[in-house]
Amino acid sequence: MITSDEMAVVDANSEALGVPRKQLMESSGNAVAREVRARTEAGDAVALVCGRGNNGGDALVAARFLRTRDVTVHLLGRPETITTDIARENWDALGQTDIDARVVTDSRDFDLDSPALAVDAMLGTGVTGALREPEATVAYALNDADVPVLAVDTPSGVDADTGTAAGVAVDADAVVTFHDTKPGLSEVDAEVTVADIGIPTAAETFVASGDLLRLSRLPDSHKGDHGEVLVVGGGPYTGAPALAAQAALRAGADLVRVACPDAIASDVQGYAEDLIVHGYEGRRLASDHVDEVLARAQEHDTVVFGPGLGDHDATLDAVASFLERYDGTAVVDADALQVVPEVETDATLVCTPHQGELRAMGGETADDPERRASLVESFATEVGHTLLVKGAEDVISDGEYTRRNRTGNPGMTVGGTGDVLAGTVGALACLLCPRDAAAVGAYANGRAGDLVHESLGAGLTASDLVDALPRAFEGE
Repeated sequence: MITSDEMAVVDANSEALGVPRKQLMESSGNAVAREVRARTEAGDAVALVCGRGNNGGDALVAARFLRTRDVTVHLLGRPETITTDIARENWDALGQTDIDARVVTDSRDFDLDSPALAVDAMLGTGVTGALREPEATVAYALNDADVPVLAVDTPSGVDADTGTAAGVAVDADAVVTFHDTKPGLSEVDAEVTVADIGIPTAAETFVASGDLLRLSRLPDSHKGDHGEVLVVGGGPYTGAPALAAQAALRAGADLVRVACPDAIASDVQGYAEDLIVHGYEGRRLASDHVDEVLARAQEHDTVVFGPGLGDHDATLDAVASFLERYDGTAVVDADALQVVPEVETDATLVCTPHQGELRAMGGETADDPERRASLVESFATEVGHTLLVKGAEDVISDGEYTRRNRTGNPGMTVGGTGDVLAGTVGALACLLCPRDAAAVGAYANGRAGDLVHESLGAGLTASDLVDALPRAFEGE
C-alpha cells in the first residue's frame, strides 16, 4: 500500500533512475487498455473521459491500444491547457489516428452516449478536495448513466489516501491502480486491480532526487514555521557544533541555537554571525547542566545532541540523564551515541553512527550491501529508534522500512562531514518524520559532497559541504 505523496516520490525517483515518466505512462495506458478489453467485447463502444493531467494522459495512451473497440475520447478542456508535456504529446498522437477525439469546453454539452463501458480518467491520486467544473458535472453524468465505469488510479473526487469525498465523486464499478494499492481504495465499493507498470524496485529502495518532493514551503510562511533547532555540543572541540548548526541553517531551519560550554562559546560564535550561542558554566557538559539544557530543548522542535561533546564520563552521564528526561525529537551523533542502547527514553531519536560507532552501540555490519541493510534494520528494531548508518552506501531504517543512499564520494572521509549530516537531519526532522528526515538528509549531504567534489576533488572540507547544501536540495 502506498500513499499519493509517496507515489509521487517513487515516480520521480524512477525518472532519476532512468525510467522516464513517458515510459511509465505508456505502461499505465497499456494496463488501462488491458482492463477495458477484459470488460468488453470486440466492437463495443468505449468512452474515455480524460482530464488534462497525467491521469487523462494514461487514458489517451489506452485509446491507441484499443483498436478492436469503438473508442470515443472526451477531453475535458481545451487541448492547449493540458498540464503536462507527456499528456499533450499523447493528445497530439491521437490527432494522427482515426480515433474519435472530442473536446468538451462546456460541461453542459458533455454527451456520454451509451457505451458498453466508460473510463473515468479525469483526476488522479494527487488531487484532493471537491471536484470543480467541468469534472463535477461530468461526474454526475457518469453516475446517472446506466453504464459501468472503470476508474483510472482512483475514482475522481475520492481522496486516494482516505477514501472520502468532499463533494460528488464518480461511483466506479472497478478501479485499475498502478504499482501498489492506495489506502483510500479499501473504502471504495469497487473491484480494484493493481497493475505493474515497471517502476524499478530501486525507486523505493534508494533515496534519490524524488525524495526532495517531501519538502515544500508555503508562500505565506513565517519565521519559525520551518523549524527551530538546538545543537548541544562542544567542549573538547569547537568546530563540530558550529558545523552542525550552520548545516541546519543551510538545510532550511529558520532558527538555530547552540548550547555549549562557556569556555568555547565565543569560539563557536566566531564561526558564523548567524549562530545564536548560549553558554553554560565549565569546559564540558556535565550533570549540573542538564536542567538548563532541557529547558532550552523544550523551546525547540529538534535537538542535535553530540557534535564535539567528547567522551568524558561526566559528559556521557549528562547525555544519559538528558535522554531519560527528554520526550521530544533528537538527532544523536558522535560520542553521545554510545549511551543510547542503555537509556530508557520517551524521546524520538535519529541516531547517526558510522560503522565503528554502530559496533560500539552493539550493532553489526557486513560488506554485502543487502546483508548490511538487513542488520541495520534488525538493530533499529532492537533499539527502538531510527538509524542512519553512514558509509560508502548509507543505510536508513526505523526497523520497519529501510532505505539506502548512494550519494557521496571518498573525499567525504574528511573530518566534520558527519557533523554537517547531523545538523542537516536535525533541520529536516522539524518537518518530516524521522525516517524521511534521515533519508533526505543523507541524500542531500552526499549530494553536497558530490557537487563540491566536482570542483575540488578529494581536497574538500566539511565547511564546503555546508555551502553546497542549498544546491543539493535543488536535486539533479
